Amino acid sequence: MAISAPLTFHPRTGDSRLATRLKRETECDVLFDAASRGRYSTDASIYQIEPVGVVVPKSERDAQIALQIALDEGVPVLPRGGGTSQCGQTVGAALVIDNSKYLNRILDFDKAARTVCVQPGVVLDHLNAWLKPHGLWYPVDVSTSAQATIGGMAGNNSCGSRSIRYGNMVHNVRAIDAVMADGAEYTFGATPADLSTLDAPAGYRELVQKLRAIAAREAAEIEARYPKVLRRVGGYNLDSVAATAFNMSHLLVGSEGTLAYSKRIHLNLSPLPAHKTLGICHFPTFYSSMEAPQHIVKLDPA
Repeated sequence: MAISAPLTFHPRTGDSRLATRLKRETECDVLFDAASRGRYSTDASIYQIEPVGVVVPKSERDAQIALQIALDEGVPVLPRGGGTSQCGQTVGAALVIDNSKYLNRILDFDKAARTVCVQPGVVLDHLNAWLKPHGLWYPVDVSTSAQATIGGMAGNNSCGSRSIRYGNMVHNVRAIDAVMADGAEYTFGATPADLSTLDAPAGYRELVQKLRAIAAREAAEIEARYPKVLRRVGGYNLDSVAATAFNMSHLLVGSEGTLAYSKRIHLNLSPLPAHKTLGICHFPTFYSSMEAPQHIVKLDPA
């Protein structure tokens, strides 16, 4: 079938009205020029998609106002961290919200409880350098730790090379302070089995009830279809929703910013290993090297 006219991918690229509102109503860096849009149309992947424009919020309030303006104007939003993804999650025909430049503060730390609260633009290596004098670290050690942000890692449900010992992001996030599409703000965290004991806004309690209803209705499909593997990062973590107590933040982890904007992320920390040992194995054949890991993991390596 012949195409009679070129397809317009997104009619509002470089939208001047949207840019005008963002400049007038926020203190964000507002980048709608062709060069900036071209720069943000790429990440570490092979994909190239030009965004509508880019905002770089200087405060949490900036980010919230930008989200509201995008809602008013009918423009999708795409939160972005370090742009280290190799699968294209940080590019799209949307208003890109770059958290990496200004929203990169460590907000709260409890050494005894081994917890920390950070803004989404905090870089993993910077966080671990800050934690090191306290004998703690955040153990989801992705290979791009010098650039990867905690917000991007949460959106991706990143794993790291030591996930066998420490788990993925979903196993190390305790709560997320999030902004919904309608501007509502909720703290997604541990949820009790008895919702009457949950101290939260009515909208959040209703959301928990709806998710539990979906999980109950689709329980057989979830059990049958969800892969029983540790490093599973595709799709929503509906298997984490249960009729008993569960953690709502685990549904946001891995959602790539499609469910809410993560304003603050609360993390569980681990003690720094007292000792590190490297073992090198030599194998006579490729087949024997592929057969060995099933035995090695029984030794509980990191």
